[in-house]
Amino acid sequence: MRRTSVRVRKPLFAGVLVVGLAAVAVGLYLFQPWKLWTDEKVDEALPGAAAPERADGQPEPGKSGDSAAPGEPEKPAGPTTLASGEFITHEHETTGRAKVVELENGSRVLRLQDLNTSNGPDLKVWITDAKVKPGKAGWHVFDDGAHLSLGALKGNKGSQNYTLPAGADLDDYSSVTIWCDRFDVSFGAAELSRA
Repeated sequence: MRRTSVRVRKPLFAGVLVVGLAAVAVGLYLFQPWKLWTDEKVDEALPGAAAPERADGQPEPGKSGDSAAPGEPEKPAGPTTLASGEFITHEHETTGRAKVVELENGSRVLRLQDLNTSNGPDLKVWITDAKVKPGKAGWHVFDDGAHLSLGALKGNKGSQNYTLPAGADLDDYSSVTIWCDRFDVSFGAAELSRA
């Protein structure tokens, strides 16, 4: 009788061990807890930034290249900020500034400037039509309406650029979120105000 119970316990123990290891592997894949202690820093220059910028993102006065002909409005040299806003915290502490910038060639980029947030699994940068709400009320609103994914977050710290599609109408998008696609939650968001 003892031999039978030992034989039954070994397969049961092995089965429980296999299920436990599979659960740990799935948990590690989904949550990627090591990202809580690691940072990815990115510091990209703004494309085509020929003139030094002030803190508000506009070129320094008197630093433009060629002056306009008499009677013509002077075209600003370098990129122009079209809209911007400060990040607020949602699921994770988030600070920094989001700016929509038009480059000299007419293309537009979303610039995340001095971003500081937590690292996490499957983080994306979205522009959306959702109103930014503080606190838990704002955690899950960004996938309810129109949103446009600009790709994976390049780094959870630093300044970085994301190309906006040529057909994206800024009148349709009023906010930016650092979106965790794995858990459908906003880490932080910024309401865009026209410059």
